[in-house]
Amino acid sequence: MSVVRGIQTPPAEIPPHGTSAPIYLTLITCVAALGGLLFGYDTAVISGAIGLLQIHFHLTPAATGWAASSALAGCVLGASLAGFTSNVFGRHRLLVLSGICFLLSAIGTAASSGFQMFILFRILGGIGIGAASVISPLYIGESSPARWRGRLVAVNQLAIVFGMLVVYLVNYRIHLSGTELWNEISGWRWMFGSGMVPSILLLVLLFTVPETARFLLSKGRRSEAERVAARIGPDALNEILFAEQQPEVRSRHTPRILVLGISLAVLQQVTGINVFLYYAPSIFAQVTRSTNVALLQTVILGAVNLIFTVFAMVLVDRAGRKPLLICGSAGMAIALLSTGWAITHATSSLLLLILVLAYIACFAFSVGPVTWILLSEIFPSHLRAEAMAISTAALWISNFVVSQTFPMLSQSPAVIAHFGRGFPFYIYALFCFIEVWLVAQFIPETRNRSLEEITRWWSTETPR
Repeated sequence: MSVVRGIQTPPAEIPPHGTSAPIYLTLITCVAALGGLLFGYDTAVISGAIGLLQIHFHLTPAATGWAASSALAGCVLGASLAGFTSNVFGRHRLLVLSGICFLLSAIGTAASSGFQMFILFRILGGIGIGAASVISPLYIGESSPARWRGRLVAVNQLAIVFGMLVVYLVNYRIHLSGTELWNEISGWRWMFGSGMVPSILLLVLLFTVPETARFLLSKGRRSEAERVAARIGPDALNEILFAEQQPEVRSRHTPRILVLGISLAVLQQVTGINVFLYYAPSIFAQVTRSTNVALLQTVILGAVNLIFTVFAMVLVDRAGRKPLLICGSAGMAIALLSTGWAITHATSSLLLLILVLAYIACFAFSVGPVTWILLSEIFPSHLRAEAMAISTAALWISNFVVSQTFPMLSQSPAVIAHFGRGFPFYIYALFCFIEVWLVAQFIPETRNRSLEEITRWWSTETPR
């Protein structure tokens, strides 16, 4: 029997490599992850359209930041409400509501006659993104037995980055379909309108999956919970039966756990990831001077993001959460420092692309997926949904701040004169080093533990 930061791990509970999830659990995971795919699609669609919107609506740098980050205001609202509403109405129904918000946003932004109307529908889409960002990993985490939970929650992150890659390809293809004038007038509308397809797919497929067994059990619907768990497999059923037999445990360290969750969520964003996801074409265009080349480089960025997220899925239940977070954050810091230097000195587009891809690779196998995994695991059972909602709302607030301030920092003559164009990337690198310290000192290893075991550990141990 081994001990990982105070959690005893019986060897029998560590699954052999190659163990695969049951088919029904895989179906549940994939459908729930479609919420993640729309999360990625809807947030990244702005990257190919932001320059066209700036021209079409004659936007200032501040207004450009608002166009990119307005959806994030909705994300904060959607995430804030997701915990309470999902506890009242269920995880499944909230995923349906998210899909409806995605669909209406895609239609509304594509048909917008003015900037204010565009912003309104982007905020509506953001509400769907915020809710899905809480519920999709929560739904998968509550449905998954301990031995598969890490890699299955990581499927949600894989879906997010796959959605981003798809929309990068869609944006690139639309941009090639017409002249610059056509893109400024209509091309960006097709970019946003394309989101109707995955939105409809999510809404249709949600009719094929049930509510989570743990939510049903929390509402006293024992027989339904056991039927759902039994369809998933014996491991899921055993964990549900174990949870039913154990008295609810409330940890005296709840405020500290919540602070750790919020810190992880905030650090995922202030380390700069969405600067590259939202503004990559603009960043690359500073060096390449070509919109087509910049959009193509963004597609490459999305492909690397996808590939290294798959690596994370393979490693997270074997190497553990902490080693991936520490190594990835350190690599991100080095890449960000180098990127800042490259942009300041206007080096070749190839070098800049390599450095950005190195950063994306480090993020994709560590901070990207592992943050969502830990947020679905570390909170005590009685407040998991609310605590995850609070942490995710903090994540979106941080995303909003970074997205809103990046154009100002990168385009401000005063900042450029004193610190160079690479200054924002040095700030993000500092936060990467802070994440290395936080994870090394305070975050427990949670792999191969059921959610109930993690809850009981917090109640009996004294976290550092």
